[in-house]
Amino acid sequence: MAGETESFIDKVEEKFHDHNSGSDSYSDSDDDSKKRPPKFASKVNSVYRLFGRDRPVHKVLGGGKPADILLWRNKRCTGMALGAGTALWVFFELMEYHLITLVCHLMILSLGALFLWSNASVFIHKSPLQIPHIAVPQECVLEAASVLRVEINQMFTVLREIGTGRDIKKFLTVVAGLWVISVIGGWFNFLTLFYLFYLSLFTLPLVYEKHEDQVDALAEKAMIEIKKQYAVLDAKVLSQIPIAGFKKD
Repeated sequence: MAGETESFIDKVEEKFHDHNSGSDSYSDSDDDSKKRPPKFASKVNSVYRLFGRDRPVHKVLGGGKPADILLWRNKRCTGMALGAGTALWVFFELMEYHLITLVCHLMILSLGALFLWSNASVFIHKSPLQIPHIAVPQECVLEAASVLRVEINQMFTVLREIGTGRDIKKFLTVVAGLWVISVIGGWFNFLTLFYLFYLSLFTLPLVYEKHEDQVDALAEKAMIEIKKQYAVLDAKVLSQIPIAGFKKD
């Protein structure tokens, strides 16, 4: 009986010791959490992120003023950009204004106002307007052309890989994407489609940033289902197609 009592006391002491050590570990973890780097400071392989990103949405969008405008951090600039795009769409789509006509009318008004003010300033004893000299820097043009060249060459490389029949998965992906675009393009004209794309730049990043955990969870489930369906398609159809140099992922 005494031996059982002693063993029971030993167990209680062990549990008490484990509890204390656990509390110490919790306090240590609290201290570590204070020193822990912010979210997305390092890659977390166990968490699925849309497009495989490991940085905040603001950094993915390039940071700085453009990202602030798209994420509504600078509400004044965002409102001006969104309002200007909406006004142009109303002019061209709803009022059926033509681009060349609008540009010509704006230039006529601007040049007329500048011409009249420059000549009237002599009679009203006002200093004429100092029109700044505007020139496009050569560095900006070369940099933009270099970036555009890289993107075009990459597109040609992808098209060549698809055309040679080496990657049937990429072929099906491109065909499906073009088909979806063609269907959407049949619903709207080019101007409305471009405006919807412009409008999505100011809405989708903001919604995703506020609900990224829920969106990432849904995207992960969708990707798992897509991979399952592709595996079934690959086993029943694609693997039966004799293609030279066929590449499987």
